[in-house]
Amino acid sequence: MIKAVISGTGLYTPPATISNEELVVAFNTFVERHNASNAEAIERGELEALQPSAADFIEKASGIKRRHVIDREGILDPERMAPHIPERSNDEPSVQCEMAVTACQQAMESAGRTAEDVDAVIVACSNMQRPYPAVAVEVQQALGIDGFGYDMNVACSSATFGLQAAVNAVENGTARAVLVVSPEICSGHLNFRDRDSHFIFGDACTAILVERDSDVDAGKGFDILGTRLKTKFSNNIRNNFGFLNRADESGIGKPDKLFVQQGRKVFKEVSPMVAETILSHLESLSLTPDDLRRLWLHQANLNMNQLIARRVLGRDATTEEAPVILDEYANTSSAGSIIAFHQHQDDLASGDLGIICSFGAGYSIGSVVVRRR
Repeated sequence: MIKAVISGTGLYTPPATISNEELVVAFNTFVERHNASNAEAIERGELEALQPSAADFIEKASGIKRRHVIDREGILDPERMAPHIPERSNDEPSVQCEMAVTACQQAMESAGRTAEDVDAVIVACSNMQRPYPAVAVEVQQALGIDGFGYDMNVACSSATFGLQAAVNAVENGTARAVLVVSPEICSGHLNFRDRDSHFIFGDACTAILVERDSDVDAGKGFDILGTRLKTKFSNNIRNNFGFLNRADESGIGKPDKLFVQQGRKVFKEVSPMVAETILSHLESLSLTPDDLRRLWLHQANLNMNQLIARRVLGRDATTEEAPVILDEYANTSSAGSIIAFHQHQDDLASGDLGIICSFGAGYSIGSVVVRRR
């Protein structure tokens, strides 16, 4: 029987960064200008005054200290407050393709593989920059892979759902090796004028190479012991941007065409679902929480991760057991748990067990149990 193995990982990190303090200066300048220009309407009670943000509030609420972004100048311009990413001609590599190629090359290099060894590319992330042709097919061509590619979107769980698809392709013989790549440009769908969420996201791209166990040398990579996927419909995290927006002009530019969420409801509803999914997944594999050396959790909110780890382990997790990259990267949607896995795996010994788990809009939860070979 063919079994799937994670043989390599890669990470592209945009060089530009924005600290909480820098973000707050831009946001508060916008707030001051907005309130000044609407002073009469605010005084009449026709409009509510916007409230300023604060760096210590952001860190306390989320655990985020800074974020990497594709473009910082546009985000920090109080008149714009959105990244400036110029359109490219159809003959140039797309932005997501460019990010993906860098991460994929790292993943292949870490596994000792070349494009000739790979048969498929899955681009799995929360937003694609175009409907078609698939970004995955563009990445496939840019890497020189002779095979197939397709895009998929399950919001913050895209990477783990993509891992499931890659495992299926490898284990049923459709492909020898599959790259799962997540070019997340989250700054593009974030409303930087919303006090409750303007600090949440950053940009990054991860890549994972999944291969047949027989092709990976003993002692290298991670055996994939099992995957589990779960979805439950909810409007509490939503983005209504899409090709039908032009069919009703009244909705163009409205806040719901960017990221919106009801954070307290998400925290209350998703946290127990994630813990229950992890525990039932472990039980189905005849494992217990005590068997886990590491939890690579979705990096959306530090308090949420700590609560989930506590529910799974029955105690507070150490930072070694549940590593955090949120402070440096912020929420990078589906890339978050993979960044944690990429950066916090080298110290594991042969036989050590861990779980990669993502969760978010949908609601969606993806759980992948792995064992160091």
